[in-house]
Amino acid sequence: MRSRDNIRAKIAMATVSEKLIAVNVIAFVLFFFFKTLAFLFSFDADSILEWLVFPKEPGEFLFKPWSIITYAFLHSGLWHLLSNMLILYFSGVYFLTYFSPKKLLNFYFLGGIFGALVYMASYNLFPAFQGTGRSYLIGASAAVMAILVGIATHIPHMRVRLILLGSIKLWWIAAFLVVLDVIQIPISNPGGHLAHLGGAGFGYLYAKQLGKGNNIASGFEKLLDWIGSMFSSGNASGKRSNLKTVHKRKSAGSSSGRYSGGMRNKKEEQEKIDAILDKIGKSGYDSLTKQEKDYLFNAGKDN
Repeated sequence: MRSRDNIRAKIAMATVSEKLIAVNVIAFVLFFFFKTLAFLFSFDADSILEWLVFPKEPGEFLFKPWSIITYAFLHSGLWHLLSNMLILYFSGVYFLTYFSPKKLLNFYFLGGIFGALVYMASYNLFPAFQGTGRSYLIGASAAVMAILVGIATHIPHMRVRLILLGSIKLWWIAAFLVVLDVIQIPISNPGGHLAHLGGAGFGYLYAKQLGKGNNIASGFEKLLDWIGSMFSSGNASGKRSNLKTVHKRKSAGSSSGRYSGGMRNKKEEQEKIDAILDKIGKSGYDSLTKQEKDYLFNAGKDN
């Protein structure tokens, strides 16, 4: 029981980007375990995979609309998985400092969807793809690029320290990966690189609009909230918990004292967060102490 509680506690404490990484890793392990069974018992595993990856043909997509989501949780090999998860973890740390977990999910899912649509449109519009056979999109690259480009657009001059390269600006990293995708289109996997660019383009557009105060994905965010409410327990009907009810029955003086104390605590917390963010803006994320990083990380999870 204790070990089970520890696992639950670790899951609850994990950030949304870490949970996305866990889902991707679990999907990867399960699928390749299934492929091993397929090899041992001589049956075709690819026929199952085709129902989960995203096709280039609109007609085929109509028969498996879920593939526009499921493809972004599957990977063709270990390096494909590792490279995407490293970028997701790296960009997620910075992203959650400035945006909420819900926004990260918006960038991930909508970046993946937009990348898939660019992939499909490219194969059906560009003459270079005429006459190609069946083709499928697989991997979280478009979704991950949306997050990386999104946070790089929001804090372009944030300096990060990389091994061998030293301290460089965040937008340089995002720009390098975008240019890498562009120059690789005529070399190999053109559809995949176009999908990456689609995700990157969405991340840039979404971050720019958020900077102007426009949440262009508010409808999708409400959809996620609705889906989450279907799986939540206890307060799904919107009723307040007993703890809050008991608190309201306290005396007026006690409630007022707690309220003003809570307001002071909130103000002090916000001042401390602002001071840390100012330090990041001047000297970069790596200039923070471990205590400051932990404080900012925990504050981001509470929002």
